[in-house]
Amino acid sequence: MASSLLVLGTFFVLFSFGKATHPGLILTVVNNCPFTIYPAIQPNAGHPVLERGGFALHTLTHRSFPAPTSHWSGRIWARTGCTYSNGRFSCQTGDCGHRIECNGQGGATPITLAQFSLHHGGHKDLSSYEVSLVDGFNIPMTVTPHEGKGLCPVVGCKANILATCPDKLQYRWPPGQGAVVGCKSGCGALGTDELCCRNHYNSPQTCKANRFTQFFKHACPATFTYAHDSPLLMHDCASPRELKVIFCH
Repeated sequence: MASSLLVLGTFFVLFSFGKATHPGLILTVVNNCPFTIYPAIQPNAGHPVLERGGFALHTLTHRSFPAPTSHWSGRIWARTGCTYSNGRFSCQTGDCGHRIECNGQGGATPITLAQFSLHHGGHKDLSSYEVSLVDGFNIPMTVTPHEGKGLCPVVGCKANILATCPDKLQYRWPPGQGAVVGCKSGCGALGTDELCCRNHYNSPQTCKANRFTQFFKHACPATFTYAHDSPLLMHDCASPRELKVIFCH
């Protein structure tokens, strides 16, 4: 999860949380996949869990909830290949400690991540958002704003890149011999400081694109592919009515 911590340190989610909710902003999670997924929401340390941190979402259904009203930080991803057997819940990708409701736990990589920075109240009503492949890829995902003002593009990764994932990055289930269910980052596969942007490489000057990040960037240009990727990939949208995290298309 080292690359996850780097991304959270650089690009984090700020929501609002309080007794009242902002009437103009709804967060919606949509499952357009031909199978059930288990979306998960992880807050940063010290912030509350939204929607108990995770839930089941059947094919062609959605779940909406209001954006809370004071600061909150975290991310959203989807767990896939989930089963409940002999009293044990587990997922092939994105598992958060073998529980349906993650309750603040992070997800096992590789996972596609959506991250946001939402500000409401006072003189500021601005939502920033991005999709990250820094922790690899498990499922197509986009973020779609509705009724916002200014630059409010759809961003993310619509391509299902599991079929073209390089051999060194393939994550199989069962491990080592089964179908490819995820595509690891270079960091997740090889774990070097350079690929993980750790230690000496943890700066914009030393954390650079490489052949693994370029694979992800070629497939999905509108995503972050390493910890210090271009900040221009974080998009700002003024006063959106709704932000949709859409899985599969």
